[in-house]
Amino acid sequence: MRRREFLGKTLIGSAGLAVGASGLLTASCKGANDKVVLALIGAGPRGLVTIISCCKVNTNVTIKTVCDVNDLRSTSAVSEIEKQLGYKPLTTRNMDEVFNDKDVDAVWIATPDHWHALGTIRACQAGKDVYVEKTPNNCIWEGKKVIEAAKKYRKIVQNGFQNRSGAYTAAARDYIQGGKLGQVVHIRIYNLLGGAKWLPVPDEEIPQSLDWNRWLGPAPYRPYNPGVMTGWLNFWAYNVGTLNDASHQLDLARMIMGDPGHPKSIYGWGGNHIWNSERETPEFQSFTYDYEKFTMTCDSGNATNYMSKTPNDIRLDPTRFPEWKTNSDRIEIYGTLGVMYLGRTGGGWQVFGPGEKIVAQGGGFTPDIEHQINFIESVRSRKQPNANAEQAHLSASLVHFANIAYRTGNKQLLFDGQNEKFIDNEDANKLLKRSYRENYVVPDNV
Repeated sequence: MRRREFLGKTLIGSAGLAVGASGLLTASCKGANDKVVLALIGAGPRGLVTIISCCKVNTNVTIKTVCDVNDLRSTSAVSEIEKQLGYKPLTTRNMDEVFNDKDVDAVWIATPDHWHALGTIRACQAGKDVYVEKTPNNCIWEGKKVIEAAKKYRKIVQNGFQNRSGAYTAAARDYIQGGKLGQVVHIRIYNLLGGAKWLPVPDEEIPQSLDWNRWLGPAPYRPYNPGVMTGWLNFWAYNVGTLNDASHQLDLARMIMGDPGHPKSIYGWGGNHIWNSERETPEFQSFTYDYEKFTMTCDSGNATNYMSKTPNDIRLDPTRFPEWKTNSDRIEIYGTLGVMYLGRTGGGWQVFGPGEKIVAQGGGFTPDIEHQINFIESVRSRKQPNANAEQAHLSASLVHFANIAYRTGNKQLLFDGQNEKFIDNEDANKLLKRSYRENYVVPDNV
């Protein structure tokens, strides 16, 4: 069976990938017979589908425990794992039980974002390697602490920036770095999603099936609210807003540009001017980064229902490309010799020259599977993964820069990249770090 046919037969709706025969893509990997025991922390659709896929596309990888504060999700996850993999893992509400289990080699963290950094650090301290979904932290200071923990305990930390494992994204990077696009002068990033007016819902009694206190974790305590639990993207305490999704494109743009450091300045604008909802995170944002030799902009929001992400059938077919004009999450790279249109998590890339002539192109597959393979290979070889903690921190910081510019009054901010502080703006510097509840503190000394 050809690889494209294999991938096409393993697609499960919009939730992600659950793939075919175990070990098909990794039979020749060094150390593939070394058993790797995983634990899932956060059993939502994304975490469940990807960890099952990881077990199928890598040899001798198993799931021992499912950890979720919601018993209904744990029960559903165990049932799906048994159906897909043929065995029942253990369950727990308390991730400390996972960290204390000497059988577990690595954890798969797919919680809401406010738990990502603390969960990663605690896992490293307990001697576990980590796969953590994006966005890898909820503030810039947390990103620094994760880097320190990964280095101190010599742990593998792979972040959910899957584009870094794509062959087509590497080809796009090589095309640009080889000078074929000329000098890059500007990059446009889009994350133009659909949506509707956000409406609050009243607080309720805590369900018996839920450990609400643990769900809140590092965030301030508040009464249970089902709208918070299912709509945590709308609240600063748990997420970074619609830029959570845009972080994929921001990371991919950095990758194809050779992974530059922090920008010199950021200008941000945003607000709830479309639906006029009362959500904390803005409905629409537009911001600009100054990288001295080129600029990069990003527009992100939830009001363009006529736009769409690259369809799954195109993500699995390297001979086809999206309709770029209405592709909601495309990247445009403007060089002195042409413009490249680049898709995220599949969709490939095309370069246009004068007269809209296509001068180069490369098809692409969605790189989830390659990213999962890269993580297990890194666990076994101890080589740094494709989306390591350092690069994830730099990419996530772009999200935080934009949000801080918005939250401090839609201003331009100057940034000292070496010391990771804003210049002459204490209001902005106060947002580099957040406060934590007792027993859920990201420590100064990891």
